[in-house]
Amino acid sequence: MSSCCLSGALHEGKPTGRIDTIGGLQTYVAEPKNGSKTKSIVFISDIFGWEFPNTRLLADEYALAGFYTYIPDFHESDSLPISFLQNIEPPLKKQEQLSMTEKATNAATVPTTLGPWLVKHREAVSRPLIDGFINTVRMTPGTDKIGAVGFCWGGRYAILQAHGKTEGSVGGVDAAFAAHPSLVAVPGDFDPVSKPLSMAFGTKDSLVDEGTRGKILDVMGTKTEVEHEIRLYEDQVHGFALRSDWSSEKDKEAMDEATKQGIEWMSKYL
Repeated sequence: MSSCCLSGALHEGKPTGRIDTIGGLQTYVAEPKNGSKTKSIVFISDIFGWEFPNTRLLADEYALAGFYTYIPDFHESDSLPISFLQNIEPPLKKQEQLSMTEKATNAATVPTTLGPWLVKHREAVSRPLIDGFINTVRMTPGTDKIGAVGFCWGGRYAILQAHGKTEGSVGGVDAAFAAHPSLVAVPGDFDPVSKPLSMAFGTKDSLVDEGTRGKILDVMGTKTEVEHEIRLYEDQVHGFALRSDWSSEKDKEAMDEATKQGIEWMSKYL
């Protein structure tokens, strides 16, 4: 069983957005200074969900860049607790300090905790919620273009939203950014991509290894009509773009660069 997105650090700071109910889901909303919904972004969170402070702080950064940003509760009050954050694949510095017993204990946590959660929040359950929310945003007065920004578990769904909207369907965005997406299917998740897609991976990501990244590059390389990019971040583990260890200057710099990557991509295509 994959560890999906269980790694990283909790960041300090006070989110400045507000809570609303949109499309039947509790949602964190971060508004740009001018309040414009013209360029809207839907965050698809990792398994720690819409209340995870790091995610909300990052949404505030996108709002400062001019995007009306939503973080819906796609887990419907069933995100994994933040206390679970350090169990699997912590930052490299902490990995080196773990004993064999601690590593074994962490590894044993995965099938008993994450496995049932992934079944409960499988694609057949989660994708209709995501599609429906994006459709609600699409119909919101003042909205022009929509982007999807996803992390880990949510990264895959950002890629699926980059398939675009087909006639008679709901969901689909104008551009997407996926940071260390997990549980991706290659080539199945990438063949249908029709909208601009940017991705960020760490070279030490145990869930998307070099071979898998190579296959993704091969598939996307055939899509000459679709704008896309894949950036690699040296020595970064899974979850770095959302949960980097700020005590490490290199890790914090990587997170900042990934944030810049996503914002610049959305600024270009929304």
